[in-house]
Amino acid sequence: MAIEVRIPTILRTYTDGQKAVEGKGDTLAELFADLETRHTGIEARIVDDGKLRRFVNVYLNDEDVRFLDGLGTRLGDGDSITILPAVAGGMA
Repeated sequence: MAIEVRIPTILRTYTDGQKAVEGKGDTLAELFADLETRHTGIEARIVDDGKLRRFVNVYLNDEDVRFLDGLGTRLGDGDSITILPAVAGGMA
């Protein structure tokens, strides 16, 4: 089961500069664990203490996984995952 994972610029140091990588897993948690086997350190930047990090947004086919089942979200062949760091700040 191939799942495309789109990697934001800030995490591309873990993927040798690749904008997208493939992974596998029946759930989002399994997918991130699979990515960790080839891209050491990436999982810790996305997951903390068994939950998605607060300032990381993850989308399954354009749906925010926080409104699905979080790390338990089921995945299927051909799905696309997009990881986006939350952006904050600006001029006061």
